[in-house]
Amino acid sequence: MQRLYDFIRRHPTGVDSFWAVLFFGFSMLNVADLGGASTLLRVATVPVVAALTAVIALRRKWTQQMFWLTVGAGLYQLVIGAQAQFCDIAMLVILFTVAASGDVPRWVSRAALVSGLLASPLYSLRFGVDKSASAPQEALFVAFMVVPFALAWVMGDSLRTRRAYYAQLVERNQRLEKEREAQAKVAVAAERARIARELHDVVAHNVSVMVVQADGAAYVMDVAPEQAKEALQTISGTGRQALAEMRRLLGVLRTGEPQESEDYVPQPDVEQIEVLVEQVRAAGLTVDFEVEGTPRKLPSGVELTAYRIVQEALTNTRKHGGPDARASVRLVYFDDGLGLLVEDDGRGAAHELYEDGGADGAGHGLIGMRERIGMVGGTLDAGPRPGGGFRISALLPLKKGN
Repeated sequence: MQRLYDFIRRHPTGVDSFWAVLFFGFSMLNVADLGGASTLLRVATVPVVAALTAVIALRRKWTQQMFWLTVGAGLYQLVIGAQAQFCDIAMLVILFTVAASGDVPRWVSRAALVSGLLASPLYSLRFGVDKSASAPQEALFVAFMVVPFALAWVMGDSLRTRRAYYAQLVERNQRLEKEREAQAKVAVAAERARIARELHDVVAHNVSVMVVQADGAAYVMDVAPEQAKEALQTISGTGRQALAEMRRLLGVLRTGEPQESEDYVPQPDVEQIEVLVEQVRAAGLTVDFEVEGTPRKLPSGVELTAYRIVQEALTNTRKHGGPDARASVRLVYFDDGLGLLVEDDGRGAAHELYEDGGADGAGHGLIGMRERIGMVGGTLDAGPRPGGGFRISALLPLKKGN
């Protein structure tokens, strides 16, 4: 059934032509059955039938031209004295089509309404209604016959208005989608630039450690070879860690050396998450904090990512959780990674704010989380929590060589 509907929508003129053939057949039968009409009048009526059949077939392809053809056919009927018959239904059809078409000038649509309203009075003047009818009865009959033409135009104009409104909605939706994509790209670019500045400090720290250790090894090389060996091992491990951070940077961030900024601060690590939780508690949000496993030193990039995720999650809880919301932060140290689970029992953000990467309405928080976690090869799951509230679950793997 759907395929048939799609075919009809793709070939409107073909469908109209099919109905026009049937229309022509019934109209010719009606002309042949005209009682009391002369042969000359029947022959003179055939062009009217042909014209109105063409109107049915081509009304959507050449709407304006078919309207004027209908007006001409109607005037021709009045001139030759052909009374109303089956083929005159085309007048209602073209009146509806003109009113519904968005391609026809408005003045043509109004002209169609006027011609439709005049059709019944002109017919009454030409042929009369009933010799035995009084003037009020004739006026009532004329008014009654005007109603179908008025309804045809009103229905068509209403359809045109709905189509125009729907087209505006589609255009607006497409424009909003483009704006949303553009804003998301800008947010991603800004977040990557910020992450680049932060990780620049991490890499710079590793290189500084290597320089200090190298200087120390050179100083004790001759007098304390064992200390020099330990220093060289530290340089090797630190260098591998710095290379791992650089590979991640080159994989997701633009090239170019970060510019100096006044907002540079020492980068936080996992140990400072507890301090962050205390700060949030002091601000009025109840937070439970739990650590499982054995805490240990992690790669700088992983520690920074873990801190920022918890920070952003608690910020979102304060923004969207509502009054009396409670949150919990859980850190789990695995042998090959660090797990984070931040939950709250508040209202949570609206669905569209976390769908498809989501934004928190101002800082594009979840977009930033996904960017950070992607840099360290981790995974993020964010969304509504069973029973209400919001949940953010992340796994940060410790890759070989970190």
